[in-house]
Amino acid sequence: MQVAIVSDIHGNRHAFEAVLADVERSDARAIWCLGDIVGYGADPNDCCKLARANADVCLAGNHDLAVTGDLDLGEFSTGAALAARWTQEVIAADHRDWLASLKPAQSVDGVGLYHASPRDPIWEYVLSALLAELCLDVQPERVGLVGHSHVALSFVRPEGEPATGTARRGDEQADISEGEWILNPGSVGQPRDGDPRAAWLLLDTSSWTVTWRHVEYDIGGAAASIRAARLPDSLAALLEYGQ
Repeated sequence: MQVAIVSDIHGNRHAFEAVLADVERSDARAIWCLGDIVGYGADPNDCCKLARANADVCLAGNHDLAVTGDLDLGEFSTGAALAARWTQEVIAADHRDWLASLKPAQSVDGVGLYHASPRDPIWEYVLSALLAELCLDVQPERVGLVGHSHVALSFVRPEGEPATGTARRGDEQADISEGEWILNPGSVGQPRDGDPRAAWLLLDTSSWTVTWRHVEYDIGGAAASIRAARLPDSLAALLEYGQ
């Protein structure tokens, strides 16, 4: 089966709609979301509605848990906390209740899904081979999917060898049929790897191959929405640079 992996939408309706359109053009027959549907962006209700309508599996991210009140906003940066408070004020009750029902980790068809990492599904950033090694030591599944860092990455540990990792760009492919893996699709709505396009991952669980996808979207429209909501301007400005 081919599955679209999306993560870190962050209230960016413009990016999410572009990704969903790209998924529709692909051979994906399911969508798994690794969390952070809200936070930062100005369209949390639209993004919740789209996720609920399209995602077959959805995790809770740390920003989702902040909006539901399950995490202390004191643990967030100033901009993230301001956006979370604003989201708490505008989000519809049924979307908030839905977010509160989600968990930060799940196993689906033998694949591990974690918002952040297998060791800490809420907070840990898997950005180095050393951290990937530690995570693979506790990951029950051979293949794990993580978000949270907003960077498209892959880490692999062949049998008897240490883990190595690499950043991934749009249209790159990998054969993951052997070894242990941790894969990050990158971020739909707040990329931080220098590529401002919306990112997602196509996973084929039959051939065990993956393809990283990047999609152009209306960055100006997303930035305008953030500014119209009077959220921190930095959240809008950084979209243009993918930072």
